[in-house]
Amino acid sequence: MKIRKAIITVAGFGTRFLPVTKAQPKSMLPLVDKPIVQYLVEEAVKAGIEQIIFVTGKGKRSIEDHFDSHFELEYLLEQKGKEEALAQVRGIADMAEFFFVRQRYARGNGDAILATRSFIGDEPCAVLFEDDIVASEVPAIQQLIQVYNKYQDPVIALTRVPHDEVSKYGIIEGTEMGTRLFEINQFVEKPKPTETQSDLAVIGKYIITPQIFDELERLKGSVKGELGLDNAFIELLKTKSLYGYEIEGKRYDCGDKLGYIQAMIDFSLKHPEIGEGVKKHIQQL
Repeated sequence: MKIRKAIITVAGFGTRFLPVTKAQPKSMLPLVDKPIVQYLVEEAVKAGIEQIIFVTGKGKRSIEDHFDSHFELEYLLEQKGKEEALAQVRGIADMAEFFFVRQRYARGNGDAILATRSFIGDEPCAVLFEDDIVASEVPAIQQLIQVYNKYQDPVIALTRVPHDEVSKYGIIEGTEMGTRLFEINQFVEKPKPTETQSDLAVIGKYIITPQIFDELERLKGSVKGELGLDNAFIELLKTKSLYGYEIEGKRYDCGDKLGYIQAMIDFSLKHPEIGEGVKKHIQQL
């Protein structure tokens, strides 16, 4: 079945970026002239996604406004003859069909995914978390879709990390099946370096199947604290094959201040309007 829908979770508080995220969603922080969340939408759309559902929370209204039409702004740009800017503004709302559901309480990313069940129905879908931006020739989520199309089972995005940093990530252990492709045998959540030989870390991009919703629903009342998507994967692994794919491209952790600044610098250097100016400025430091 074709992957037509994507879930993008944007309900987090962004506490690592306070105070700027006190009144502004973290996913609306800019990378040059576009917010982080727009890069995720563009990634999904380039991969053939037609419908996108955002899981939001309190204080996220600006995300809805960003992906909606803006008559007054469009009229102003039209009157001033700013055709390029007008096309950019109009193009945002036309990229896909957008839907929004609120996560009423911060109960984990698994709970956020479960909130979309009635919208997704019995289809496989893509999931993108707001922190992970990947610069790549082939969109990262499309790389996962290609694996799904072959195996028809859930697929998880992976990246290699220094072994002394595995305790910061969810780590998978698996059997290599080909270039960058693994059949997952085990999830290890933030292990000590002595507890695993693997350096394959999970990043926030997935293809999930309807069984994930079944597992999340079943686990909802039994998991103490936050319900994580990884909880469902661990349970599903007992009865179903799961695959991991080491993403081709450069991954930026925009949920981390240093990762965000690194992304800002790299995206600025590639920007057609300011790239050369940024390069000269860096050379002068």
